[in-house]
Amino acid sequence: MEIINALGRRKTAVARVYMSKGSGKIVVNKKEMKVMFPIDVLQGKINQPFILTDTVGQFDIKVNVMGGGINGQAEAIRLGISRALVELSADYKPLLKAEGLMTRDPRMVERKKPGQPKARKKFQFSKR
Repeated sequence: MEIINALGRRKTAVARVYMSKGSGKIVVNKKEMKVMFPIDVLQGKINQPFILTDTVGQFDIKVNVMGGGINGQAEAIRLGISRALVELSADYKPLLKAEGLMTRDPRMVERKKPGQPKARKKFQFSKR
């Protein structure tokens, strides 16, 4: 098996995922995953596709991620890993799709409009 690459996005975070056969080592931006994502919940999000497809410890993952916060980055990595697994074997797609891992979450921050302090908030109205 050669290296499979996939792209994952969430909010403004973009993750490029490179998957190859190995021992289950995950490297994010040339650092160990546990160093980049010290919170257990975020590590769980990244490992979720492997747990659902029973492929824990079978692949080495190398990720380049940029933009966004740590939660958006973790979810972008999760989508990239899910897409790489489906590229490897199409049998995984129904399992991952049922959990919502194959869907790119379209929710983004709404832009600020001119004449307003924020996207939807208005300046205080004064009658007199």
